[in-house]
Parts: sequence; structure tokens; C-alpha cells
Amino acid sequence: MRLLTVAAALLAAAAARAEQPANTLFAGRLIYQDHATATLKWADVRVTAANEYSLTPPAAVPGFPALDAAEQKLVQMQIVQNKVLVGVRDEEDGKFGSGWVMLTTNVKHHDHGDHGHWTAKGPPAVLETRIDADQGNPAHLYEYGGKFFLATDRKNGYTRFDPAEWYQTAAGESKRGNPRFLPGGGNHITLAVANDSVGYSCWIDGGGPNAGRVDVTPVGGPTIKYSFTLPSGVIHGATACANKVFFAPADGLCWVESDTRAALAPGDVKVHHLSLGQTGDKPNRTGAFETHGDHVLCVTGKEELAKLVVVRATAADPKPVFVPLHGKAGNKPLTPAVVAVNGRTPTAFVFHDHDPGVEADDLLEVIALDPDGNKDYSDARLVKVLKVGPSAVSGHFGHHAIAFDADARVAFITNPGDATISVLDLVKLEVRATIKVGGTPTALVAHGGRDGED
Repeated sequence: MRLLTVAAALLAAAAARAEQPANTLFAGRLIYQDHATATLKWADVRVTAANEYSLTPPAAVPGFPALDAAEQKLVQMQIVQNKVLVGVRDEEDGKFGSGWVMLTTNVKHHDHGDHGHWTAKGPPAVLETRIDADQGNPAHLYEYGGKFFLATDRKNGYTRFDPAEWYQTAAGESKRGNPRFLPGGGNHITLAVANDSVGYSCWIDGGGPNAGRVDVTPVGGPTIKYSFTLPSGVIHGATACANKVFFAPADGLCWVESDTRAALAPGDVKVHHLSLGQTGDKPNRTGAFETHGDHVLCVTGKEELAKLVVVRATAADPKPVFVPLHGKAGNKPLTPAVVAVNGRTPTAFVFHDHDPGVEADDLLEVIALDPDGNKDYSDARLVKVLKVGPSAVSGHFGHHAIAFDADARVAFITNPGDATISVLDLVKLEVRATIKVGGTPTALVAHGGRDGED
């Protein structure tokens, strides 16, 4: 069976090479989710000397488990170096079959001092699959400090993965790691991990004894050390940045100082609240966070009232800075993605999509976070609004996603509503290509890039 698997992988690699466009160079690898079929697919990015981008024909990741698209969904996906972890959730509270899949991109960087280049040796390879009725139905997946943390809602806890423990030997044998389960949080867990030493896991409850509850657990385990309560519940976001931990409850933002030794008593935790304003008599809130350097970013509001929120976490008394966005009627902003374009210019990207049945354009806003280069994002400003392909929103699924090549020269954008992936030039802020891939492309990661010369 092992020989057959290796042979199949070699045949797939040979077929991919045979279908590479002529006179093109390898410029990275995409791994993306097809929501329509609950499959994971891959394609290599190719580029000509004239900067014309294309993709090799998309193919299913070899060895990825066959899922029931009506019962199971691929959820969040993260990449650390050449390892990718993707969560699997089912529609029966984890009883049908949920869990995770770890794989390698099989892309490598070769450093030659004054330059380097990227190569792909064969297709991506699955290193381990764990899907059964005991995995707790994960939804949220995080990367903190080069480790994966997968929240398992029905087990009231999360699992830590060190991606370096999973690898392929020279003989093609998959080596498996030792994921560690940690208790904390409940119902629909959001999570922050500070310095790979302590986890802050949240409860989603809006009422009752667990409303606003945050559990504090040492990463070394095995038990919750203490819990504390935020002023409001329905916590739907958490992150760690600059020795602080930030939360997204029903009212604004909250933050606490990191307790990396989990040594405080509950009454010693000082919870700070940051208002995001209000709409009518209802306080504004946010959801997931993005961090970049010593800043925390999120969005609040919708349609014409949408704003990017930027908080400098290193400040002694952090205050939110609001950057007005240009959402239109029917639009909803998504969590920002941030990259340093060409390794120098920090830039945020915010999609605006919409619910099904709503007539509205799908937009991508580009925000220069540090126009004057002083590393203070308080002067962040909008630089461009782009119209992108359609979304296909259905609940938590069908949104646009964006990933960046290794040198942040280009971005790759999924357009679920028309089965395409676009290539965006990050310097000129122009779409270089839009490529039909079929299905419903949603979440994606990118690994690698062009050769190291400018």
C-alpha cells in the first residue's frame, strides 16, 4: 500500500510538471479549500519574464480524506513554514466525524547568500489525519509563536501542535507529532496564547454563569489555573500582542496584561475596556483580530459606518484609532489581513462582501498603515478601493480570502461566487490575472515565491 501511495504521488507530480505553461518559472504554491466539495486542492503559481501569472491545473491534495460535503466542512486553516493544519467540523456536534489534517506543502527555499530560490518537490503530502467522533468539533484555529492551537468546542479546550514534530523522511515516511490537549473555554471557543506559556480561552455565552468568562491555563497544562470575567459576554475574538491580551465581547474591546506564569488570583486581574462607540443605543463590537508588529487590528460597523480599528498594544494606555472605510449599502467588512509589501510597507486589506440575495459589489480596501514610516499607525489611511469577484456567503462560509507570496510582491484572492482566484500586484495594486479554478474556492494559504532577484 505504501508503494502504491508513493507511486501515485510521483505520477501526480509528473502530470503537474507536464502541464506547466511553457517559458514560465515557479512562483509559489497555493493550497485552498473548495467549499462545494469539502476538498483541499493545490496549484502551483507560474510567472513569465513579463510578469504574466498563471496556475497549473488545480488538483486534489493526495491522501486528503474523503469528506461528506453535506455533513462535514473544512474550517480554518493555518500555515507555519511548510506545514499546514486544517480543521474539519461536522453538522452533528462532532458525532459524525470531526478533527484535523496535518500536511506538508513540499515547497523548499534554497538560500544562496545574496539570493535564493524556491522549489517544489512533488505535490503536497498529508502527514496525519485525525477525524472521528471524539475530536470535539473544532471551529477556530490559531497560530501563535510558530505553533498551531485548535479550539475544540465540544471538549471545552484546545490542542497545541508543534509543526516541527511532523515531517517526511528521505524515504517518504510520515513522522507524527504529539498534540497536547489543554482545558479552557467553552461552546464556541476563541483563544489567545501569550509567549507560548499561557492560554486565555473564552466562553461564547451571553448569559448565565459563564457569560464573559475567560479561563487561564498554562501551556504546559494540565488544568485551568483561574478564570475571570469581562464586563460583557458573547466573546467572539481574542489575541495576544506586546504582553497584552485582547478580547472582543459584546461591547467594544477589553484587554489585560499577560500573566505568563498564570500566577495571579482572579481578583488581581485588571480588565481594561475600550469603547468602539455605538450605533443607536447598541454598543459597537468586533470579531476576530489581526496583529502586525506591536499593533492589533480589527473592524467594526457595516455598510457606510464600517471602520478599521487600530490599537498600539505597546502603549501604556492603548486607545483605538478609527480609519473610516468605504463600504456600501449591503456590505459587511471582514477581518483585515496585513502584510509588509516588499518587506517594507505595512498594508492592511479589508474585504467587503454581503449576505446572499443582497445586490452589492464585493470590494477590497487597501489601507497604508504607516504612511510616514515612523512605526506608529495612528496616521493610517485608505489608498485604494478595488472591485473583486463575487463572494458566495452561506453562514460562516463562502467569504473571500487572501494570501501573500513569500516576498509580498503579489497576493492571491479567492472569489467563491465565480470559482476564480485572482493575482493582485501589491505594488501597483492592479489585478495581474484572474484564473478559473472551478468549485467554490474559499480559505487558502500560499508558500514560496519567485526567485530572489528583483
